[in-house]
Amino acid sequence: MPTLAYFLAFFLTFSVSTAAFVHPGALHTIQDFERINTHVTNGDEPWNIVWTLLTESPYAQSSYLPTPRQTVYRGYNGVNSENYPDLYRDTAAAYQLAIRWRISNDTTYAEAAVNILNSWAVTLTTIDGTSDKFLASGLYGYQMANAAELMTDYAGWDSTNKTATGTMLTNVFAYMNNFFLEDHNGQDFYHYWANWDQCNLASLIAIGIFTDNQTMNDNAVNYFRTGPSNRALPGFAVANYTEPESGKALTQSQESGRDQGHSTLDMMLVGVIAQQVYNQGDDMFTAYSNEILNATGYTSKYNVGYHVPYIAYDSYMGTQTVISNSSRGDVRPGAELLSAHYGQLRGLNSSWTDAYRDWVNGNSTDGVEGGGSNYGFTSGGFDGLGFGTLLYRLI
Repeated sequence: MPTLAYFLAFFLTFSVSTAAFVHPGALHTIQDFERINTHVTNGDEPWNIVWTLLTESPYAQSSYLPTPRQTVYRGYNGVNSENYPDLYRDTAAAYQLAIRWRISNDTTYAEAAVNILNSWAVTLTTIDGTSDKFLASGLYGYQMANAAELMTDYAGWDSTNKTATGTMLTNVFAYMNNFFLEDHNGQDFYHYWANWDQCNLASLIAIGIFTDNQTMNDNAVNYFRTGPSNRALPGFAVANYTEPESGKALTQSQESGRDQGHSTLDMMLVGVIAQQVYNQGDDMFTAYSNEILNATGYTSKYNVGYHVPYIAYDSYMGTQTVISNSSRGDVRPGAELLSAHYGQLRGLNSSWTDAYRDWVNGNSTDGVEGGGSNYGFTSGGFDGLGFGTLLYRLI
């Protein structure tokens, strides 16, 4: 197994490759916004409903002011109080403002977005706390890198500030992402749950794209495809089933016996990873016979109220003998991305993912997928960037 020093040597060099990345090209591309802008201009529904929801968000206002911290703490370590809500709120705001600029072309939103990014770039030096600090590095790393990637071609973003943002994302977030993936906080590769690896992989991929670091990006993608832990795709799949009624493949995934809040978080995160990779010309959506679709179908079917088969899973916390009904029916964004790609773009049978999408939308604001703060004001409400009905739905 490669050593930590081996990983750090090539992951943490800013702009190490001359290979061409598509920009913007993490979760969204120029072509995506051509489609989105057409829907908004025409007042098409349901896109227009989500656009209105976004414009009314307190995090998408040009008056938004950031609260950067030198050290962000997630998890009380007995000394320092948690302050990570400042980071997830500011990150959500940077992303929402960037989206609002790209659709409206109003530079007041662009200026507000880069102000957030610039403020954190010159302030943040460390993420600390309990082991939960690695959740912060993954979740808010991929989100902030996506906000930065949306602004990458904004002419008003000074090149010095843009470089400082890339350096901060690399030295703070990517450093911790990689440290966790290699060391797992001093544990073996089968300790912790799937979402821990997934959010840190999503962050590395997004930061690699923004900073044009091909090596960082490629190694994170390869880890997700073939990596040693039980959170890379091969280990994420616990068991495969064939649905008798339809012949569809369903895949029991690693956190199914833990609770459904985290199972649906996994569903969202694998979609983020696959979308970022897809926009750079690689395809994780079809890997292992559409494993992501099969796993999200399994999770979706159970969460909208149907029975699914289950085999015992030996987790690091003990054997889980039954599927967990804890947080069953959890309402979380992310299914719009998966439904759009598999069902609308690829024409595959995504009926269970579609059903969960409709369940979420029917239990949230205005029957569409919202974003940060539309799913609660604690950290779980900001795990996903959201607004997928606007950003991903094709038809």
